[in-house]
Amino acid sequence: MEFEVLFFDLDETLYPAGNGVWEAIAERINLYIHQHLNLNWEEIPALRNQYYSKYGTTLRGLEVVHQIDTQEYLRFVHDIPISNYLQPNPQLREMLLSFFQPKYIFTNADHNHARRVLKALDIEDCFEGVLDVNSVSPYCKPQPEAYEIVLKQLDLTPSTQTVLIDDKVTNLQTASRFGFFTVLVGHNSSGPVEGVNAQISNILDLSRVLNDKN
Repeated sequence: MEFEVLFFDLDETLYPAGNGVWEAIAERINLYIHQHLNLNWEEIPALRNQYYSKYGTTLRGLEVVHQIDTQEYLRFVHDIPISNYLQPNPQLREMLLSFFQPKYIFTNADHNHARRVLKALDIEDCFEGVLDVNSVSPYCKPQPEAYEIVLKQLDLTPSTQTVLIDDKVTNLQTASRFGFFTVLVGHNSSGPVEGVNAQISNILDLSRVLNDKN
């Protein structure tokens, strides 16, 4: 199988989960909700889970229910010291450059956060572009409309020649319904996962998976 284009999720896909980035962002999300909605701290996790389940992200729930200022929210929650958590990754850079296919970031974060992460990892020039949460507004992964918008923007026909690499099963399951070849990062289930074609524990294992299929 000859893959034509590779879509990469950003956070906890291009770098390992648990390194502190998402935890720092999560704290900023909680602080934003506490300050703007005047909620007690103990009420916030349930609200976030509710919005994540119904709308795909906390952001989309806050937009729909509370009509927040989206750009203000994105600036606030991503205002973290990226260099405290991420450093250049030469192995990742080498692997990405080994793929001749066009590569895009497809993320529920915003463009500015994506660029900061890519710059910190020293892989910014490895990608043709960033498709962020603003690009697919008012939708986001795993909503199918977000995938439709991305495919239309790049004039692509969905097929197994298109790959999505992501750490969220729900994002991959939607992609699978569009015919994508899907790769789950950061997990190694003992058995098959619905909508997932391949599983890898670390992004650096991607070469083995895709080269086996080419």
